[in-house]
Amino acid sequence: MRVQKARHSEIISVLGEQGSASVSELSKLLGVSEVTVRSDLSALAQTGLVRRTRGGVARPLGLSERPLEESSKQQTAVKRRIGEAAAAIVQDGQTVFLDVGSTTTEIARHLSPALRGVTVVTSGLNIALELERLPNIHIIVTGGSLRRLQHSLVSPYALELLSRIRADLLFLGCNGVHAEHGVTNANFDEAEVKTRMAEYAAAVVVVADQSKLGVVSRAHLLPLAGVQTLITGRQATPAQLGALFPDLADIRAV
Repeated sequence: MRVQKARHSEIISVLGEQGSASVSELSKLLGVSEVTVRSDLSALAQTGLVRRTRGGVARPLGLSERPLEESSKQQTAVKRRIGEAAAAIVQDGQTVFLDVGSTTTEIARHLSPALRGVTVVTSGLNIALELERLPNIHIIVTGGSLRRLQHSLVSPYALELLSRIRADLLFLGCNGVHAEHGVTNANFDEAEVKTRMAEYAAAVVVVADQSKLGVVSRAHLLPLAGVQTLITGRQATPAQLGALFPDLADIRAV
């Protein structure tokens, strides 16, 4: 089952990067028969995660996950401000879970070189590389299977390591923040890691630009009641912010 799940994750990553793929292409990439690939594609199509095409598969219309490099080009100024505001929360001596994503990458870029005794635990390879510039921060990478689309590490080993750590803060990225449906994400494998981080963090800080407010994505992460702080963009409308009260009282629009 884990092997099949890993193949499914790889197929989703390929579609995120190039939009479509043929059965023969996936067969060579995954090192399995075309019969196995067709079986995988049928299973994925039933979940709505992919769309079958003649001789292959494509991303579902209107429901695609973008590569990190592409999403980093959206709302860049807002994400930079959010990253700066979130980084300012970190204090000396804390242990911090830093989630994957373009907004959380901005947090890594804005962490102060003056911090001392801080440990950052991340499932993002690009984030670990960003943090190399800070010699006084201890960096732990979760390990696990690589999702090329987001440069992230997912189950099974990521979950095992996270279960052994208790963090003061989690900076959580997402694809949607909704009054009724809570915080949601586009990818199921990453959702497992995000949920585990939230379980073992004393405080959860969601970082999400205003385009994600009122949005519901595929995988539920946690209800708003499990979030202590939301940092979003100042372009968020009163209606967007008002819908999140009273479950989410600490909202910072930057």
